[in-house]
Amino acid sequence: MDEINEKKQEIRDDVLKKLNTLSKAELSLKTHELINRLFEFANFLEAKIVLLYINCDIEVATQDIIKKCFDYNKIVVLPAFDIEKYQMKLMKVDNLDTELKVGPRGILEPDKSLCKIVPIKRIDIAIIPGIAFDEKGARLGSGEGYYDRLIPKLSITTRKVALAFESQIIPQVPMESHDRHVDIIITEDRIIYKI
Repeated sequence: MDEINEKKQEIRDDVLKKLNTLSKAELSLKTHELINRLFEFANFLEAKIVLLYINCDIEVATQDIIKKCFDYNKIVVLPAFDIEKYQMKLMKVDNLDTELKVGPRGILEPDKSLCKIVPIKRIDIAIIPGIAFDEKGARLGSGEGYYDRLIPKLSITTRKVALAFESQIIPQVPMESHDRHVDIIITEDRIIYKI
C-alpha cells in the first residue's frame, strides 16, 4: 500500500514538473485547443446539465469552459466540498462572479447559501478532474478520494470525461480497489476512449 502511494506521489510530482516547463503562451494555446475539442465533442454538446470543477494549479483550467457553457445555455453544476465528511454537494451555479467563494480546500466553490443542490442522477455529463491518466481511463487525482466516491454514484448513462494535457497522459496509473476510471479523456491533441 505504501509503495503504491509513493508511486502515485512520484507521478504527481513528475506531472507538475512537466507542466511547469510549459510557458504561459504554450499553456494558453494547449488550453484553447482542448476547449475547442471539448466543444466539438457530441456527448458534451448534447448534454444539458454539466458537472464541471474549478481547477487547482495542476488541473486543466475550467473558468473559460464554464463561461462558454453559459453561452451554450447549459446548466452548470459545481462541487462544494465538505472536508470533514470527505463528500461534496453538487450545486447549480448561474454566475461565477457572485455565486462562488473560497472553500475549505482553498479553491473557489459554490456558495451554499446562494446555490441550489442538483440531484446526482440529473447530471448528463461529468467533467472529472485529475492529475494523471492512462489510455485505459485510469485516473490519478489529488489523493483525497472525492471523485472516486462520486463516480460510482453517477448514473450509468452519465459520461465521465476527463480533461488533460498530453503531458498528463502516462503509460500506466497505479490503481487500487477504491480508484475509479473515466470513460473518455480529451486532450489538446485527441480524444481517448476507454476500451
